[in-house]
Amino acid sequence: MTEPDKILRIRTVLDRSGLSRSTLYRKMKDGTFPRQVKISDYCSGWRESEINRWIADPPAYHCEEVETELKG
Repeated sequence: MTEPDKILRIRTVLDRSGLSRSTLYRKMKDGTFPRQVKISDYCSGWRESEINRWIADPPAYHCEEVETELKG
């Protein structure tokens, strides 16, 4: 049985990625960094598995959701 995916908050994501906040949001917009998931009305986070995938190979990461939006 696989363990459920954890949701990481902004401080943890910034620490793990080594990115600044503005660079992180720019990369999200470009589709080269994982997008946030909404936790509640005022709270968002990132799936740990997606952050780990980005850390494993940052240049090769492309968010499928952003690519779909750009094509459509």
